[in-house]
Amino acid sequence: MSAFLRTTTFRSLRTTTTSFSPRPASVLPFASHRAIKPFAMSNLNVREYTTPSKPVSKDDENGQYHPELEKHRVEVEPKLAVMDESVRFEDPTSWKDNDPGHDVQGPGHGRHTKRTLASFSMEGKVCVVTGAARGLGNMMARTFVESGASAIVLIDLKQEDSELAAKELVDWFVENGDAEIGEIEALGIGMDVSDEASVKAGFAKIKEKFGRVDSCVTAAGIVENFVAHEYPTEKVKKLMDINVMGTWFCALEAAKLMPNGGAITLIGSMSGNVVNVPQPQTPYNFSKAAVRHMARSLAVEWASQNIRVNCIAWVLSFSASSSLSASLSLSASPCLCVPGRTLADIAASSPGYTLTNLTKVILDANETLRNEWLHRIPMGRMADPSDLKGAVVLLGSDASKYITGAEIVIDGGYTCL
Repeated sequence: MSAFLRTTTFRSLRTTTTSFSPRPASVLPFASHRAIKPFAMSNLNVREYTTPSKPVSKDDENGQYHPELEKHRVEVEPKLAVMDESVRFEDPTSWKDNDPGHDVQGPGHGRHTKRTLASFSMEGKVCVVTGAARGLGNMMARTFVESGASAIVLIDLKQEDSELAAKELVDWFVENGDAEIGEIEALGIGMDVSDEASVKAGFAKIKEKFGRVDSCVTAAGIVENFVAHEYPTEKVKKLMDINVMGTWFCALEAAKLMPNGGAITLIGSMSGNVVNVPQPQTPYNFSKAAVRHMARSLAVEWASQNIRVNCIAWVLSFSASSSLSASLSLSASPCLCVPGRTLADIAASSPGYTLTNLTKVILDANETLRNEWLHRIPMGRMADPSDLKGAVVLLGSDASKYITGAEIVIDGGYTCL
């Protein structure tokens, strides 16, 4: 508010306040409710909302119509802001092997020797990532280790997948000279995030192993595409159990292991802020809207305990998850999948889209779809998995010690339009 407006407002308030001097009730103009006469609605100059509004082409001054404006009064079939009912995607049973969903090889990973803000370091912190067996959830777990963490927990639906992912993480950093043998403790835990008892049991193992949690990322989630009237109710309930209740259960258990405070990052989606097209996915969208507001609500509730809760809304990716179930068919229309029950839900999150091996397979088969996605993104490209690393470390580290209830949207500008 400008100084002029503040001065004007305060001056008006002072004038208003001093104009009312105490007077006996008997002389007040409205001494009792009996003195108040009801307004006669017929005497008010109110808009007749039941009357159709005037055409935009009508000149209010002389009542004349302008024919030259009529050519713009047309209706068209939207080409962009419309759902494609042929798009249907169900949670798949299996994925191609060797789909890491992250780019941790080559420049930009591991140790560096330049000066860096110390508060970005994850050194000494116990980090937990759900949906971390592979894909983007696995990338986030490795990102914490890249940033200094030596205690990391990888959670996924199947125990064997989680344990293998933990072993491969340690082996990779040792083999690439970024860690000494025995330096990194990685724990793999099998957990169904939609099952409260399973979540409690999983976090009990974390407590037994490490005693606490400093940073937790809830990256497990699924998406399926059906038009609303054809969306099976049991699938809606399954999606809500995983995306919403799974996030809720993990956040609750993580907070219990943060006696001295910590950071919880909920993986939301741009779909919690905007409606994605052309894929129909209403339940996914409102599940991510719930996650978004969950973060803000918990941030307020737990602020006094120094537990920060934030949300990352990022771009849609196709990333492999070992725990997904159903079938995938590729057509000329986009069949969209966000990381599954055990994966980082990258979400139609907001299209923009994230380029992984699986995304490449889909786009190779549909160049038209690729071009449509790209032209919806102001930055003109899909996200690389590494584009997500900075936000994960920021919100998980002490660099964000005064950030809570925030949402970081990583979409190349998609939601600006």
